[in-house]
Amino acid sequence: MAGSEAERYEAVIAELRAGLAERDARIDALSAQVSQLGKLLDEARRAGKRQAAPFSKGDPKPEPATPGRKSGKAYGKRAARPVPDVADRELEAVLPSCCPDCGGVVIGDGVRDQWVSEVPKCEPVVTRFRVHVGHCTGCERRLQGRHPEQSSDALGAAGVQLGPRVKAFAQFLHYQLGLSFERCADTLARLFGFHASRAALCRAGEVTALALAPTHAAIEKAVNDAPAVTADETGWRVGGRRSWLWVVTYAKATAYRITVGRGFDDIKDMLDADYDGILVRDGWAPYRSYTKATHQSCLAHLCRRAHELKVELPRYEHGFPNAVAEILDEALGWRDEDRPVDERVEAAEVLQDRLVSVCTATIIGDKNRTFANHLIREADAIFTFLRHGNDAANWRAEQAIRPAVVNRKTYGGNRTERGAHTQSVLMSFLVTARQQGHDAIELLVGLAREPAPALAFIIN
Repeated sequence: MAGSEAERYEAVIAELRAGLAERDARIDALSAQVSQLGKLLDEARRAGKRQAAPFSKGDPKPEPATPGRKSGKAYGKRAARPVPDVADRELEAVLPSCCPDCGGVVIGDGVRDQWVSEVPKCEPVVTRFRVHVGHCTGCERRLQGRHPEQSSDALGAAGVQLGPRVKAFAQFLHYQLGLSFERCADTLARLFGFHASRAALCRAGEVTALALAPTHAAIEKAVNDAPAVTADETGWRVGGRRSWLWVVTYAKATAYRITVGRGFDDIKDMLDADYDGILVRDGWAPYRSYTKATHQSCLAHLCRRAHELKVELPRYEHGFPNAVAEILDEALGWRDEDRPVDERVEAAEVLQDRLVSVCTATIIGDKNRTFANHLIREADAIFTFLRHGNDAANWRAEQAIRPAVVNRKTYGGNRTERGAHTQSVLMSFLVTARQQGHDAIELLVGLAREPAPALAFIIN
């Protein structure tokens, strides 16, 4: 009897152990699935921030709105091309002698005008400079003449060159519009009948970068002298290796630099380590090494992170991101209201104390605690815009860096360090010239004809 009872207990124990083993296996499988889904979610979020198509907005809507303006009064102001003041040529579109349908006699009812603006067919203009060469009878120095339209003193094998305008146009196409050198050459051939190799256009950019050295130094000096700047960085490629593109900008100038690293030692070569103005930036840690600067942490990043936490976390963990979003929204409301400076400064102090209090209270969830630690580190830099009236977000830098990212997606970065330096100099020049209201192509043409490197423009 005792033996049968023991066997029954052993069978129950074996069954329970089997159930526990099955439960443990199921838990392990579910944990692995949760981990895999978490990785896929993170990848999807990262992909949403850097799509292969830079301006993709996701899948099309099932019932999209009709494209174009609405008809009727909601159409808005109607506009048409203005009638030109003069015509370069006039052509007559005469009536046929008889109707093409019935053969009847055609009688004229008047003449109406149609205006067509067209680009003429362009062909290259080849100029031969007759360079007079001589020497000094006193010191035997060799001398040669130079015409104001010459862009080089080279003779002999190097005496066949591209003109400064075609080089400037190619550099505009490549470094600002993002065309590869191959597409630049194809564009020049199709539009102007001008044939140039990719290598020639690339070398021309390197020569232009050397001529722009004083201008690039002036741009970086202007950025360092600005009372407030905005900085950002993004990934780049040099020779297939990971690098970083930095941008520091304000309303009148923009400086770019491509570096191997993403640390403080990399950016301080462009923005001096002792910069003491207002630095608007995101939460990347190296920016905090600017100890003399007054910092502004990007509120757009913080608001977005709070929103993402509310989407990602379960409802019982929403209290913290809701509280943070409420404080940040209130701060932006103060920015948008026309209030005296002293009231804004006082509001900044109150809001900062509230934010620190929320971040130091008991917080549920590891991701919430991570966000709270970040906010505590950045607390002194979050409400600077209320105290000093600067931008609350680093939108200037993000807008300055966006075209460069599109270009990187087009031709993949640079192949050499020299190419990366040329990229930095030409982008800084082209963007700053546009901010200053200058025609970059005409500036490059004039600079190429200078006998020595000179400033392309003065930053005002």
